[in-house]
Amino acid sequence: MTLNETPSANRLHIGFYGKRNSGKSSLLNAFTGQEVSIVSEVAGTTTDPVNKAMEIHDIGACVLIDTAGFDDIGELGEIRVQKTEKTAEKTDIAIVLFSGDDITLETRWYNFFKSKNIPVLPVVSKADLLINGSAYTVMVESKIGTKPILVSSVDKSGIDRLKEELIRLIPSDYNSPTITGSLCEDNDLVLLVMPQDIQAPKGRLILPQVQTIRELLDKKCLVMSCTTDKFTESLKALSKEPKLIITDSQVFDFVYKNKPASSMLTSFSVLFAAYKGDIKYYVEGAKAIDKLNENSKVLIAECCTHAPLSEDIGREKIPRLLRKRAGENITIDMVSGTDFPDDLRGYDLVIQCGGCMFNRKYILSRIEKAKAQKIPMTNYGVTIAHITGILPNISTP
Repeated sequence: MTLNETPSANRLHIGFYGKRNSGKSSLLNAFTGQEVSIVSEVAGTTTDPVNKAMEIHDIGACVLIDTAGFDDIGELGEIRVQKTEKTAEKTDIAIVLFSGDDITLETRWYNFFKSKNIPVLPVVSKADLLINGSAYTVMVESKIGTKPILVSSVDKSGIDRLKEELIRLIPSDYNSPTITGSLCEDNDLVLLVMPQDIQAPKGRLILPQVQTIRELLDKKCLVMSCTTDKFTESLKALSKEPKLIITDSQVFDFVYKNKPASSMLTSFSVLFAAYKGDIKYYVEGAKAIDKLNENSKVLIAECCTHAPLSEDIGREKIPRLLRKRAGENITIDMVSGTDFPDDLRGYDLVIQCGGCMFNRKYILSRIEKAKAQKIPMTNYGVTIAHITGILPNISTP
């Protein structure tokens, strides 16, 4: 990935939802002008969510999600519907297609998105096949209280209107969060301490490092970087002390002990905790670490799905720190990717990674689950800073 490419996690996620054979795939193809999804008259052609990253004029970088019909049947159909429900957790804007005389399911899904404060756009598809499109839109409006957009994937009618309404629904604060926030600005000297251990991809930097560097360059900051073993030498080589030092959470303690007193300190994980999640909730949740004992149960949730590595922060280092603090018999479960349980009851703490691989909407959906079930939740960087006792001295955006 180049510095100019927008990661999927930073793109606006737009989901297409509807019954089988309602025209979701055809609409997505007409909307993009590309053959993104397979189209067939056979109901249930789309079995798994299809993601297409695109740049759309006036919308910008986005991911379009084609989903299986939410009326799918049978044992496999039930699994497909579950996957469709999962995509809702990462959807920033939902498009719900209404079709047929019975729109009970569409109305239920439309209200579901509204209840989750997810902008939702009602659409009546296959306008070219409707005998009386106006009457049908009136019927839909009477059920949901909003007039739907009438579109046709065949003659492209309504597509421009659909794009206009999507632009209108983009949350006003969607692009406002930044990684470093107000911690630095034009001409500030920022030193990045980046250990290149076994977890670092050979010849490349990890995604949070790349994104942070790009933002700092855009802010016109003076950006310097070094590995952990060259940290003190790098400080000596600088003509002034850095305003901000950003490091990997794993070497928090070392960098804190050796940094200039005037330099603020944070980590990539802490920055992404604020950028993708709820930093205040994470800091408050870290207090639960002090109450853990050998009878406690902790869930560690990592978004990446890489194979386990030696000294992996989520699978090795944090569990080792927790066992040293709470006892060797503490129960620690590990999940990765989208395998995040709906039922968190029974856990005394959830520890989430920085979340660089998923969009903010998805990470916030996990936080909402924890809050609803009153389960403390924190993240990797905050956990390490709390255990090492330097959390009060860590700067957050």
